[in-house]
Amino acid sequence: MINAKNIQKSYGNLHVLKGVDLEIKKGEIVSIVGKSGAGKSTLLHILGTLDNSDKGTLMVNNVSITGLNAKELARFRNENIGFVFQFHHLLPEFTALENVCIPAFIQKKSEREATARAKELLGYLGLSDRTEHKPTQLSGGEQQRVAVARALMNQPAVLFADEPSGNLDSQSSQELHQLLFQLRDDFQQTFIIVTHNEELAEMSDRRLVMQDGVIV
Repeated sequence: MINAKNIQKSYGNLHVLKGVDLEIKKGEIVSIVGKSGAGKSTLLHILGTLDNSDKGTLMVNNVSITGLNAKELARFRNENIGFVFQFHHLLPEFTALENVCIPAFIQKKSEREATARAKELLGYLGLSDRTEHKPTQLSGGEQQRVAVARALMNQPAVLFADEPSGNLDSQSSQELHQLLFQLRDDFQQTFIIVTHNEELAEMSDRRLVMQDGVIV
């Protein structure tokens, strides 16, 4: 699903990634752990095509990312990649249903098709009775599940999560962790997760440790 070779990234004189090699298979759940400043989020953003590496090559779902221009990259990201962040980034003026529909509208799918898919996902995630609620009317765990539904909207090849349970209480965290594995079991969904949560990291198929810009 992902093949990254010699990924390097600097910001000015700060050498954040120093040659990362990584292979992820379809249906794998891989956690990336390490101290703050180790380069975890930078690597996640590059693998997720939100940022460019200075050196190295990246293949995602059999497509070479390195050669894509900005427009092609945006289309590829919308069609192949889902994101779940620590802060859910739900749009406050929209309902749960409308928030989940947004990636489909960007893909120019019809309102009927998008709404049907969003309702299906929200139902799967146990939020059928929350479709018309706005983010402020939802609990933290419910908001994060809406964010997961939005990430899954376009049936991405791979889903990236950056501290997905970082803002949740312990019960909501456990529920979210179980949900990720349920998604893998039901849909063969591939996950790459940056986390400080050791429980989640230990549950993963692989736990990769980053230190000083490399995987050790």
